[in-house]
Amino acid sequence: MKNVFKSIKEDFKKYKYIIKAILIFIFSYFVLDYAFSYTLYYLKVKELSGPMLVILNALKNIILLFILFLIYRKDLIRDWDKFRANVFDNLDEGIKYWFLGLVGMVASNLIINFVFKGGQAGNEQAVQDYIKYLPWLMLINVGFLGPMVEELVFRKTFKDAIKNKWLFIIISGLIFGGMHVVGSYTGLVDLLFIIPYSCLGFAFAAAYYNTDTIFTSITLHMIHNTILTVTSILTLLILI
Repeated sequence: MKNVFKSIKEDFKKYKYIIKAILIFIFSYFVLDYAFSYTLYYLKVKELSGPMLVILNALKNIILLFILFLIYRKDLIRDWDKFRANVFDNLDEGIKYWFLGLVGMVASNLIINFVFKGGQAGNEQAVQDYIKYLPWLMLINVGFLGPMVEELVFRKTFKDAIKNKWLFIIISGLIFGGMHVVGSYTGLVDLLFIIPYSCLGFAFAAAYYNTDTIFTSITLHMIHNTILTVTSILTLLILI
């Protein structure tokens, strides 16, 4: 019996990061959404306005970010010190991968639009619609809260669980791409947009792995999303 418990303990140590990653992923993208949906159902809210959807999404990100900070606070302090000590070197290394990710993202989007007449990804269309409701809250949510949450969920948890560099980059990127598509899935063509999103996911994963600080990928992700969101807001203001 003693040997059995010892074996279980050893197996748990071996797979605890995998189990942790799975649990965090499920909580982040299923349990928390269900909790909000149940709360709204309990309050007998049948339909949400556009602005309220933006506010609730930001609130979910704040709650999730707080929980993730509690889980990873020691690692985040270590990573911040490491990032701050060599900020320019870390960003210089990360930008190289970000540029490659952008090239892959743009190229795959062009191919999808030219060959398959794919139009725009459903997720991207939803973001554009939400920007019309509360642009400045969307800037905070998409430009700052979202990148921090996504990098901790898709990069931090996955890197802890997957020790092989290329396996981590591939799995992290693909799941990152997939989760940006499944939530707004309308047809098979939408699945093609997993490719451009994954290209960016690969880039952020490589930047994190090669600098060994999550704040490299967080910073690049924030810059990327902020540029796109500000561009959308300015375009909206010009059209108005």
